Amino acid sequence: MSKDNKFEVSMPKPQGEQWGAKITFLDSYYLREFCGSMGKHLKILQRNTGVYASQSGDRVSFRGEDPESLKRMMHIALQLLDLLEQGKGLDPAEVDQFSRMLLDEPEVDLGELFRETIFVGERKKRIFPRSLRQRTYCQAIQRNDLVFGVGPAGTGKTFLAMAMALSALYKEEVKKIILCRPAVEAGEKLGFLPGDLIEKVNPYLRPLYDALYDLAGAEKAERMISRGIIEVAPLAFMRGRTLSEAFVILDEAQNTTPEQMKMFLTRIGIGSKAVVTGDPTQVDLPRNQSSGLRHAVRILKNVEGIELVMLTDSDVVRHPLVSSIIRAYKQADT
Repeated sequence: MSKDNKFEVSMPKPQGEQWGAKITFLDSYYLREFCGSMGKHLKILQRNTGVYASQSGDRVSFRGEDPESLKRMMHIALQLLDLLEQGKGLDPAEVDQFSRMLLDEPEVDLGELFRETIFVGERKKRIFPRSLRQRTYCQAIQRNDLVFGVGPAGTGKTFLAMAMALSALYKEEVKKIILCRPAVEAGEKLGFLPGDLIEKVNPYLRPLYDALYDLAGAEKAERMISRGIIEVAPLAFMRGRTLSEAFVILDEAQNTTPEQMKMFLTRIGIGSKAVVTGDPTQVDLPRNQSSGLRHAVRILKNVEGIELVMLTDSDVVRHPLVSSIIRAYKQADT
């Protein structure tokens, strides 16, 4: 039974030719959050574990062919209930990601991850790592002045770096945030873009604005941008500068050339932190041009004070389909 009598758990035991377990909820909030709208969370757990899950009244029942699969399901269920007890609501994407991660890495403690909160903004918006590798990534940023976050789309590389940057700014550990990315088209020739120089490069920087607005709020973010506290600029604007007492994020670094990467890394000044993020599988450079991210990771991986964190499809926190798509492409490539 949980603390405060919120639910009762009956662990796996034989039920004819199958094994069964159940959770009886004594609080409708926990029942609603655990099952999800129209039982969507139960369907996700059933799909990922192979264990049948159903709701009847205040009870959720599980049935499986063997005790081991049922034990894995109950381990996941108890971890999700622990999150609910700590005040963390659940959505379908999180249930999918958490359950897949716990199947691969059963030693993960979701409650412990949730407690490693990054507080962002005056309203103390809570951001927390969703996997062991994401936690390693955040800890690496705290420990080092230069971190490479490498992994597929949707693994939180840019979002977590932005959260760490805003947290450092609010704690007055840095005086400004500088966000940049190379202005490279994703396999398409867009041709002439209207407007002045800023308007021409803004479409390339839109993903950085999206992450910033999501974390800080559009109005506050625009205010900090207008005051020069946050700067969003294409990589080409970095040449010749010394970036001191700043938190600098280079996004989509796989689309830099080795020369551009060297130029960026040598901009770092006293009191600054830099995070370089990218996905080596999505390079949009011309075929005859090598990626500056791959080159930098190869030659800098053993340099003291620089840390490389490799994220995988298990760390994807977007729509549940994204991790499946990444795995399917990886399998096709190999």
